[in-house]
Amino acid sequence: MSSTALTLGTLSGGLVALPSVYRPQADTHLLAEALAREELGPRTSVLEIGTGTGALALHAARRGAAVTAVDVSWPAVASARMNALLRRLPLRVLHGDFRARTAGRRFDLIVANPPYVPAPGVTLPPRGPQRAWDAGPDGRLVIDRICATASALLRPGGALLMVHSGMCGAEETVERLVGTGLSAHVTAKTSVPWGPVLRSRRLWLERQGLASEAEEWEELVVIRAQHL
Repeated sequence: MSSTALTLGTLSGGLVALPSVYRPQADTHLLAEALAREELGPRTSVLEIGTGTGALALHAARRGAAVTAVDVSWPAVASARMNALLRRLPLRVLHGDFRARTAGRRFDLIVANPPYVPAPGVTLPPRGPQRAWDAGPDGRLVIDRICATASALLRPGGALLMVHSGMCGAEETVERLVGTGLSAHVTAKTSVPWGPVLRSRRLWLERQGLASEAEEWEELVVIRAQHL
């Protein structure tokens, strides 16, 4: 069985997810496929931004990497810690903002599945399940912070893997990352049916010019950026 198949087959199985914690979905699976293509080992230092249940962080730890996972949600931190304990895998899980909790550190690999769903609010939700997906009117409130910070968090030769909706503008993400001195490109794409959150915001998304009237599929992209 290939490492990609193993990842997809074990990603969601038996994970503890406390109420309001984002469970692995299509975007997590797409990012897992990208992670499976990266070389990991005992000397690899990995950071996961927005770990949720810890599914991706645990996969990296299972492959021998030294993994730090960060999330702003206490239920997510508790879920990831429980899942690590249940699997007897070493995983450092921190609560708080990823920039504050990683100050002064550099990593070989950063994995990020940030909130990226466009939302009417101009600030991030302070609590509730919406924290896992709402990201401002263009969906880029967290994406742009990661783009601005990735270069300082990566060791020479290190890489960032980030997944988000094509609705947020993959080209803009690539341009922002390149502007900080990284090389960057889209490495994977897939399309999934609109979920309940997008369907509930259809009229608003259409008025914002982010979706057409007949649109029913969302493109997901993985962007890989590397420290030169």
